[in-house]
Amino acid sequence: MIAHGLSLALAALLVMGAAGTAHAQLFLGSRPNPPLTVGPLFVTASTSPALDATIDVLWSLNPPPTRSAADFEQPIVLLWPGEVVPDRALGAADPEINRYVEARGYTVIEDGRVALFARSAYQLESNAPPEKIPGGAAFVTFVRQGGALGLTTPATYIRVPWHPKMTNRAWLMNLRFKTPAFVKPKPATWIESVFWGDRYRVELAFNDVRSRALFPLYFEHRDRVLRLADDPSQLVVLFAEADRLKVDEMSPATATRRRHESLEQTEVVSRFLDTSEGIVPQTLAVQFGYFAGLQRWAPILIPALFFVLGNALRPAIAAGAPRLGRIFATRVHVGSAARAAPRETGTVLSREQIAGIVPGETTRAQLLSIARSSPDEVEQLDAPDRRALFYRGRRVVPHRGRGFAWISTVEAWDIEEHEVEITLERDVVQNVQARVRHSRRRDPAPPLEA
Repeated sequence: MIAHGLSLALAALLVMGAAGTAHAQLFLGSRPNPPLTVGPLFVTASTSPALDATIDVLWSLNPPPTRSAADFEQPIVLLWPGEVVPDRALGAADPEINRYVEARGYTVIEDGRVALFARSAYQLESNAPPEKIPGGAAFVTFVRQGGALGLTTPATYIRVPWHPKMTNRAWLMNLRFKTPAFVKPKPATWIESVFWGDRYRVELAFNDVRSRALFPLYFEHRDRVLRLADDPSQLVVLFAEADRLKVDEMSPATATRRRHESLEQTEVVSRFLDTSEGIVPQTLAVQFGYFAGLQRWAPILIPALFFVLGNALRPAIAAGAPRLGRIFATRVHVGSAARAAPRETGTVLSREQIAGIVPGETTRAQLLSIARSSPDEVEQLDAPDRRALFYRGRRVVPHRGRGFAWISTVEAWDIEEHEVEITLERDVVQNVQARVRHSRRRDPAPPLEA
């Protein structure tokens, strides 16, 4: 019967609510060293594209088999790190709880009551409504101000009144409340948001008292902690509209993901709690996002768009790139502002090289050594022993205009066309003629070599 009840309890958890993420913490008794244990325990959170948050905590208390449940009648406290939204229809807050936390140096920022139900293990899968406990459970949300580390994050103290069915194995107690800001957005660039959608992170935890607001309360009442029983206990996150869901990461690695057995378009991510861990935080974290119609097709549309644009623009790019390159080469100068280095093509012999060529003495081999390049050669057919060698080159010097640092515009180019004609007879230089033509142009031609 117990196993059947547990399976039904899990089915009930997966039918609940529509939102969020949560950190269930600790159950505390009202008396020291309580022999009561908690089990089974199910902490569930559901999320949808609306990203609102409803939390359901289902549990049962187990007294020792040799004792009567009436011996342990006492209010139960749930510590919760975060804000809770009150259900105004359940009545006013309990001022006693307010005084309790204020006496410990906390500042109350919200109070009220949340819904409390009792669910029969034999009616979890039926349409029978749960039994609503009048007045629900009183709570207070508080922070601690000042101190070396400043303002703490909100935390909540929920006092659950005793109910006889709390120790009845055929029933599960159900605490339900809404909590804001449990779905945390993940930072992303605008490109990621537009094409892949926003990403969010949800986290469920149990036995996590690392919150600066909660730890002092745990430390004061650590002898009242209710431990987990050996019954199966789970953390569960439900995602509605699963056809739009993209789950990126799950932690821990033992977490499981599957489609809900009865709820359409609902994804389930869950993990079992290790009851042997003691007061050790056990978490279930999921990074996910909901995408729109365009984002759903983004992995296909984006490569296709680049393919189409590439083929459409390739002719224009191929035609315009040489022209743009030429404009840049002739209109922009990169280099020192103090001295604009000339650009040369062909072979330009310097005055020193020409002076080293002595008619009647310099041989062809010596000439080639001086010029360090091969000339154009013209042979005279009527005089086989005579030939003419030509060295032709071009030198252009940019005139800088406006600029900044090493980059400036080019207003004009000084162009020098060099030609040296050398006449040889029997491989000995007989005559040397050097000609230089000067001009200034806006756009040097032919195009300069890099």
